[in-house]
Amino acid sequence: MSEQIERLKTLIIGSGPAGYTAAIYAARADLKPVMYTGMEPGGQLTTTTEVDNFPGYPEGIDGPTMMVQLQQQAERFGTEVRIGMVTSVDFSDEVGGIHKVVVDNDKTIEAESIIISTGATAKYLNIPSEQKLRGGGVSACAVCDGFFYKGQDVAIVGAGDTAAEEASYLANICNKVTMLVRKDHMRASKAMQHRVNSLENIEVRYNTEVDEVLGDQVVEGLRMVNNKTGEKEDIEITGLFIAIGHKPNTDIFKGQIDMDDAGYIITQGKSTKTNKPGVFASGDVQDKEYRQAVTAAGTGCMAALDAERYLAEVGSTEEVTARWD
Repeated sequence: MSEQIERLKTLIIGSGPAGYTAAIYAARADLKPVMYTGMEPGGQLTTTTEVDNFPGYPEGIDGPTMMVQLQQQAERFGTEVRIGMVTSVDFSDEVGGIHKVVVDNDKTIEAESIIISTGATAKYLNIPSEQKLRGGGVSACAVCDGFFYKGQDVAIVGAGDTAAEEASYLANICNKVTMLVRKDHMRASKAMQHRVNSLENIEVRYNTEVDEVLGDQVVEGLRMVNNKTGEKEDIEITGLFIAIGHKPNTDIFKGQIDMDDAGYIITQGKSTKTNKPGVFASGDVQDKEYRQAVTAAGTGCMAALDAERYLAEVGSTEEVTARWD
């Protein structure tokens, strides 16, 4: 490991709407932010072909282009964006303490404040035909992409509250929704099950799994398999939604900050403050309810404002540097 230590006022871990918005606000507040993008610069939106629900884009925009523009805006105000992966952290318990971070197992950084925006990763079935058609009709967010399938036949995979809620949402705009449930019952709450069962254009297939997603460039159909009988059946659909959960990207922070049982970072009240002074969390890494680009951006703004106020309270950079030395 390199012995050279870099000292920063604000370090942003992770990119995406939350990280870039935090960077824009932090840079404008003269916090001189440095961002490490992680292994997937731009986050989940880089795998989305069309973003139609983010304010300010009346004609819509593709996800990768939107992320490039957010990066350019952050850099315009002085954010230094670096490609790199934070591999370990050592957060201070003291107000005004110094947080230590290692990047790519080599570079050590000491920071007065840290904003975590590492996001969450949608869980997929990980079958080849599904992965091939991600962005071509396979999606992990019905609220994000369902509009593009208005009046069409679609399918959704999942059995929990999220799957039931998204199936209900799709039923309001699509012609027919086929819901695939792996077991002989749903895990969703009774209220959500009643909602699904009350909608005439939702067909629930129990003991049913995806065998293959059909289509070359875009989704054209679905081959289902009954896991009890082995019987297969093809249906025509144009969209397949996977609703089997998300995994927050928080493994490197375990044991350092408080998380819930699912690994989402716990923030205090309506703020982005974690249990460690000077460490803030924004975006999907702490939000398991909404998971939208616009809400992630909002919490990125909040995190930068929280960091600015925290740094003002603990003293000037010169005073902190004196504690370092």
